[in-house]
Order: sequence, then structure tokens, then C-alpha cells
Amino acid sequence: MDINLVSDTVTKPTPEMLQFMFKAQVGDDVYKQDLTAIELENKIANFFGFEAGLFFPSGTMANQTAIKLHTQPGEQLIADKWAHVYNYEGGGVSFNSGVSCCLLDGNRGMITAEQVSGAINNPEFYHSPLTSLVCVENTTNKGGGACYDFNEFKKIRQVCDNNNLKFHLDGARIWNALVATNDNASNYGKVFHTMSVCFSKGMGAPVGSVLLSDKVTINRALRIRKILGGGMRQIGYLAAACLFAFDHNIERLIQDHQRAKELADLLKILPWVSVVEPVETNILIFSVQSSVDENQLMEKLKQKGIQISSMGHGKLRIVTHLDYKQEMHNYVLETLKKLKL
Repeated sequence: MDINLVSDTVTKPTPEMLQFMFKAQVGDDVYKQDLTAIELENKIANFFGFEAGLFFPSGTMANQTAIKLHTQPGEQLIADKWAHVYNYEGGGVSFNSGVSCCLLDGNRGMITAEQVSGAINNPEFYHSPLTSLVCVENTTNKGGGACYDFNEFKKIRQVCDNNNLKFHLDGARIWNALVATNDNASNYGKVFHTMSVCFSKGMGAPVGSVLLSDKVTINRALRIRKILGGGMRQIGYLAAACLFAFDHNIERLIQDHQRAKELADLLKILPWVSVVEPVETNILIFSVQSSVDENQLMEKLKQKGIQISSMGHGKLRIVTHLDYKQEMHNYVLETLKKLKL
């Protein structure tokens, strides 16, 4: 049995999704003639309460476009120290936008309005970079799939308004957050200036993200996407996969969350585990006892057909997803129970 729990990005399109993709109406999206891409952009914008959307080949490009929209070279954005835009986007903040990061020590990747307020540089003090943007992530990747309280978003937005800052959400796993919290999706458009949403993680599409904002900002984003090499032609085949995921794969995320919690419950009672971090969605992070070699643990699991990932220093990660079925789940639970280290 081959079970890949390294990430929820490892999923492959289902036969039903592929059939839906084959039937997509397509056109040249550079000329805005791809009807399926336009349908996706409008549908997702409407769902989250924004005026407009723009398709991107990756969440990283969508986030980097948003940062460039809201900043000028030499300025600074505020984010958590574990933020994806800082840790996992190849230094794009500095390379693409010439912007530095003020990193806050949040809780599991989440920052507060109070922290943001305390991190804003005095705009009159020209020796420091001008603070112009706040970036948050929901759910938090490195924070173990943690979900923000929506009221904290509202408080941060108020701080942004009071200080003439823009507010961007990296919503790579926003679908997991919606399922876990039951937040009203349409409220996001009232709080954020821009927001990226991804379909190639828990939603099961092979490619695709959408950047959301007002119409004027999305028109500006179109130019930046082109500069970054994101002008695409018949993307309707990819957009169709995202539409299928949106229509069929949101509610089933509950299964991923439940399986992650069941794995966490088991790990808590195993003698070779020291800490299991709280599980809200589909990401499970745990640490092994100091006497345990994490590489040896991963190798033993690999020999059993189970792949997980290391975060270093004895910390490991498991991510449940669409392709992780109940039969696999039962096998993993039994394997972990019997594992001798």
C-alpha cells in the first residue's frame, strides 16, 4: 500500500473531475475569451463577497501579485514569523516587490490586532521602512492548520484602516477553515482588500488559485500577472477542475479533519511521542521523544508504505487529504500502534 501523507498537494484528479475538464468551454484567456475561467472567477468572487477575481496558476503567484499591488519598493509588510509569504515563496517578497518583512511571534502562525498595532513603523520617521501591508494566513500551514477567529480579522482590519494599511489573506486552505468554523464566506470580502484561494490542496484540483478584490484592483493585478509570466491561453481546462472541486469537494473536507484528529488521539498515547499539537483541520504536527531518531521513524514508516514529512528537530507532520481513504486510514492507525522504536 502506498500512502502519501506528506501534503494535501499530492492528490490527483478523480475520473469525474477529468471528465468535467475535458468538456470545458475554452478560449484565449489573454484576450479574456475563456468562458470557463471567467465563470470560475465570477463564482468565487461572489461566494466570498468580492467584486472580481483573477485565475492564477499558483497560490504563490497570487500572493506575490497581491503584495506588489499594495506596496512600493523599500516598504514593509507585517506577517507572522511562520507566514507562507515569507518562508515558502522563494524570497519573492524581496525579489518581486523590494519589500522587507516585520515578522511577529504569533500563536501557531496567527497574529493579533494588538501585535499588528505595535509593529507599525511611524510614517513620519523616514529612517524606518514605511509599513504598508498586513498579510495573514488561514488556515496556517506551519501552524498546524490552525483557524483564525473571524473577529480577530475584523480587529486587524480596523488597525489597518486607522493606519492606512492594506490587508491581504493567504487563503490557501480557506476551505478547511470554513468547514471547521462555519464562518460566513461572504464576510471575507468585507474585511480583506485582497484574498487568494487555492484549489490544488484539500480541494483536489491539479492546479489553480484565484485572487479576489475589487474590479479596479483586479484590473491592476492582470498587468502584474502578465509581468510575472502568468498570462495563459486555454486555461478553462484547469479552471473547470477548480469549478468541479468547488461544487463537490468542500463538505467532504470534514472527513480529512476527522481522520487527522483520530491520528492525533492515537499519537497522544504512544510512548515514543512527546507532544501532539492541537488539530483543528487536516494538518497534524507532533514531536517525538528526544531518544527517538526521526529519520529512523520515517524510514520504518516508508518501509510500511507510509510517507510523512519532517519539520526538523524531532517535529513531524501528517496531512490528510482527498486521496487518503478509510482503508488507508485504518492501516495507518494499526501500523502506528504496532511500531517499535
